[in-house]
Amino acid sequence: MYWTLELASYLEDAPWPATKDELIDFSIRSGAPLEVVENLQELEDDGQPYENIEEIWPDYPTKEDFFFNEDEY
Repeated sequence: MYWTLELASYLEDAPWPATKDELIDFSIRSGAPLEVVENLQELEDDGQPYENIEEIWPDYPTKEDFFFNEDEY
């Protein structure tokens, strides 16, 4: 399983919290690439919903990871 920013971006609008099956269904309906569906199928399914993308990909960059001053824009 591998994630890139492009692949993870397909899950940004997912209906969080969501179970593994709900995320797979969402990615298929939204036209996400096959790699996204394959990555989701490889996740462990303990029946608990995922609260956000960080639970799937812990290294997902957050707004704090980008260093720019919003006041300048």
